Amino acid sequence: MNRHDGKDRVQTGVRLEKRLVKVLKALAELYDLSLGEFLEDLVRDAFAGRQPLSDVALAQVRELMAIYGLSPAAPGGPAQEGE
Repeated sequence: MNRHDGKDRVQTGVRLEKRLVKVLKALAELYDLSLGEFLEDLVRDAFAGRQPLSDVALAQVRELMAIYGLSPAAPGGPAQEGE
């Protein structure tokens, strides 16, 4: 993942589930990125149609989610809204 230095940034007030933030912070740490840098890279890759995480990283995601008590398809997620 690349750092995007020199870009204008804004502070957001996004509210996320606490355990999900812990997983995201742990993943960012694995890549030696700040949480903001990690999220930017993740979203840019997803928007470009690329798989943002390798198979190894996805295995780490599953492990971290289990550690923090999250299921892969969390209730109330975007895929389930409006159902």
